[in-house]
Amino acid sequence: MARKNASTLSDDELEVTPEAPSSGGRFEDGPLDGRLFDLDDEAESPFLRGQKRVPVKRTALPRKALDRVKILLLVLLIGGAVALVAITFYRYATQSWRFQVDSSDNIQVLGAHNVSRAQVLDVFSSDFDRNIFFVPLEDRKKQLQEIPWIESATVMRLFPNRLNIAVTERIPVAFVEINSHIALIDAHGVVMEMPPGQQANFSFPVIVGTTDTEPLSTRGPRMKIYERLMHELDSGGTQYSRDLSDVDLSDPDDVKATVADSQGAVLVHLGSSNFLERFQTYVSHVQEWRTQFHPLKSVDLRYQHQVIVNPDEMSEVAPSAEKNSEVSAEPSAGKKSKPAARRKAKSQN
Repeated sequence: MARKNASTLSDDELEVTPEAPSSGGRFEDGPLDGRLFDLDDEAESPFLRGQKRVPVKRTALPRKALDRVKILLLVLLIGGAVALVAITFYRYATQSWRFQVDSSDNIQVLGAHNVSRAQVLDVFSSDFDRNIFFVPLEDRKKQLQEIPWIESATVMRLFPNRLNIAVTERIPVAFVEINSHIALIDAHGVVMEMPPGQQANFSFPVIVGTTDTEPLSTRGPRMKIYERLMHELDSGGTQYSRDLSDVDLSDPDDVKATVADSQGAVLVHLGSSNFLERFQTYVSHVQEWRTQFHPLKSVDLRYQHQVIVNPDEMSEVAPSAEKNSEVSAEPSAGKKSKPAARRKAKSQN
C-alpha cells in the first residue's frame, strides 16, 4: 500500500542549480552541497590543517667524520693511560733500591775455568751499587772479550738485581816462547798467560821464533800451518806429533821441528808441505844416519829423493876446516865430495 505522503518529484525539480558557495565553502542548496569543495580555495581555507615542517638537526661535522673523531679520542685515551703506567714503572724501576747490584754476590759467572773470577769481576767493578738497568751490557761484553782467555761472552740481566755472565774460553794448542817467557797460544795466534798451577795439565810442543812485537795478523797464518802440521803427523793414528819438542814457524816455507829422544835432539827441516811423508823418512833412517854421521844435529828433508845431514853446521865450519873434512856419502871417482857440513845421504825411498 503506497504511502500517502509520498510526493513525486519531476525531472525539473531534481535539476541542481549551481550557486556560489557560501563563505563556509559549502553550497546552500542541493543534496550534494556538503560534499562539494572548491579545490582552488582549499589552500586559503582557515579550517584546513596546514602542512607542518619537521626541523632536521644538523651538526658541524658529517656523521662519518664524527665517528672517526670518537675513535681517535678513544685511542688517545688508551695511549695516555699506557704512557702513564710506563712512566710510573720506569720511575720505580730506575729509582728503587730493589734493582741495585749490591755486590759481587749478585754476579754469576759461568764457563770460566782458566780465567779467574777476579778477572771477570774486575770488569764490573764500577757497576756495584748501580741500578741494573744502567749497566751497559754491550760495553761489558766487549771488555770481557778483551781478556785473552775469553773468546766470547754474553751478559744478561736477571731481575730484580742480578747479572748472569757466560764465557767461552779459548782452547790452547801449543806453548809459545816469547822473550824467554813460556805462555799458551790458540789456533788463531792469541797468546794466553799460563793459569796458576795448571801447567801440568797441558802437553804441547813449544812454538819458537816468535816475538812480542808480532801482530796477530802474522801469528794467525803461522798457526794455520802449525795446525796442518799436527794434523798430518797424527793422521792414520801415527801420533808423531808427540815426538816434537818445539816447532819453529818463523819461515813459512821451511817449518822446522825439533825431535827429541834418548839419544839427543835433532832439528828436522820439513818444508811447507808433505809433512807426514817427510817425517816418516826421518823415522825410517834416523838410526842409520846417527851411525854414519856423529853427532846428528839436523836433517833437511825438503828435497825429493835426498836429504842433507847437518845443514845447520855450515855457518859454524871455518873454510880451512871445511877443506879438511870432505867426506862423501855418495863418492864419485875423480871428484871431491861435499864438505862434511853438507853431507848428503841418499834417501832409500
